[in-house]
Amino acid sequence: MTVYEYGAKTLQGKEIPLSIYEGKVLLIVNTASKCGLTPQYKALQELYDQYHEHGLEILGFPSNQFAKQEPGSSEEISEFCQINYGVSFPMFAKTDVNGDQAHPLFRYLTQTAPGVLGSKAIKWNFTKFLITREGNVFKRYAPQTTPDKLAGDIEKLLQEK
Repeated sequence: MTVYEYGAKTLQGKEIPLSIYEGKVLLIVNTASKCGLTPQYKALQELYDQYHEHGLEILGFPSNQFAKQEPGSSEEISEFCQINYGVSFPMFAKTDVNGDQAHPLFRYLTQTAPGVLGSKAIKWNFTKFLITREGNVFKRYAPQTTPDKLAGDIEKLLQEK
């Protein structure tokens, strides 16, 4: 299995297959608008601006599962991201990333790349998964790992054809 087996709804409500990103390096992030880590949106957008033309896609998945820090509607999330951080990378509909209602993509990601001590759960907002051009999980990053710290790994994957 790869991430390309899954699909997700955008903030605009359109269901898209992740296979449209085949051949790209992906950074999949669960996000929130009212979190202490929310300023990472700015650094994510900077990564996107720097590497998008070289084959990077960042996919944001808002989640309200951590202290209810993503309470807004799809429209409110979209507006918040655009106005406050100029987010232009794809954002998806609010998503459960843990538990019985977890999106199948996040079940796959957490099974494939467990966290600290083998934990399958996502611990907080802004957990990041870097995906190879072939759709395989390369690495999982903790919420506190700032996006700029991923640049070396992103460059490495972008150079692999």
